Formats: sequence, structure tokens, C-alpha cells
Amino acid sequence: MSKALKVKSKTALDEEVEAKLNQQVKMEGISSFYYLTMASWCEKNGYLKSAEFLYHHAEEEKLHMMKLIRYINEVGGYALAPEIKNLKYKYDSLRDVFEHVLEHEVAVTNAINGLFDYCFEKKDFITMQFMQWYVNEQREEESLARRILEIFDIIGEAGQGLWLIDQEIGNIHQALLAAAAQEAGA
Repeated sequence: MSKALKVKSKTALDEEVEAKLNQQVKMEGISSFYYLTMASWCEKNGYLKSAEFLYHHAEEEKLHMMKLIRYINEVGGYALAPEIKNLKYKYDSLRDVFEHVLEHEVAVTNAINGLFDYCFEKKDFITMQFMQWYVNEQREEESLARRILEIFDIIGEAGQGLWLIDQEIGNIHQALLAAAAQEAGA
């Protein structure tokens, strides 16, 4: 083994923290592909604004996964590319898609909270600090998913309701993109 590799292999990263970080890599990868399948279903069924929202979300989740991979490797661990299986490809309705979004985001929040708690127990404050970004992000993700489901109840699905809901999801997507652009420029 070269000297560079020996130095890279020395790390304060606990093996179990590394394993849990790699589990989170997998969860973020699943999230990306999960949103991709949802986007494709929406596009196939004519919900074009929802499809764009979910395609963008799939890319965002991929970036979350990459951020974890880079962190693990940066601190001397070994990030593993996730194997993604058993994705859902069929949904009963547009509401069903977004009910799954909320259910999935709650599961991601629980996983992140568990990882954060484990890092606290291990006194891995560096990883805790890194994971704080994910904690904040999940608050936003859950809030957004709940808001979209509220729109179904406010507008209603009868008549032109589904079309209006799809348009409103597009408006939410545009507002998020504008806010991200403003934040990037700040």
C-alpha cells in the first residue's frame, strides 16, 4: 500500500458511524430513484407540472447522496454506491403519489434523526455538524410534502381540481427555484 493510501486509511470515523452514513447514502439514492419513478408516472398521466417538480426533486436527492459520499471519503471512510431495488412504479392517483412522498420523507427524517443521535452517543461531533444540514433540510422536505397534500384538500379533486392542483404544484416548484436562485446569489 502506498504512503498516500495509508494516510487516507487513517481516520477517526467510527466504523459503525461509517456504516450508518452508508445506509443514509442508500436512503438518499432510493429517494432519488423513488422521485424519478413518481415523475415518470406523473408525466405519463399528464401531470406535467408535478412531473417537473418530481424530476427536480430526484436530482436534488441525488445531490444529497453525493454530498454524503464525498463527506465519508473526505474523512477517511469508504463510501459505497447503493444498490437500488424494489422501486414502486405504479400509483393509484396523483394524491397517492404525494402521500407516498410524505410517507417517504418521514422515513428519511427518522433515519437522519437516528444517525444524528448515534453520532451524539459516539461523540462524533464532526459528523453531527455535517448532518445538521440534513436535519434542517428534512424539516423543509416534510413541510413541503404536507403543504402539497393540503392543496388536494383545499382545491378538491373533482372537475378541474386535479388540473388546478397540478398547476399549483408547478407554482410551488417555480417559487422554490426562485428562492434557491436568490439564496445562491446572496
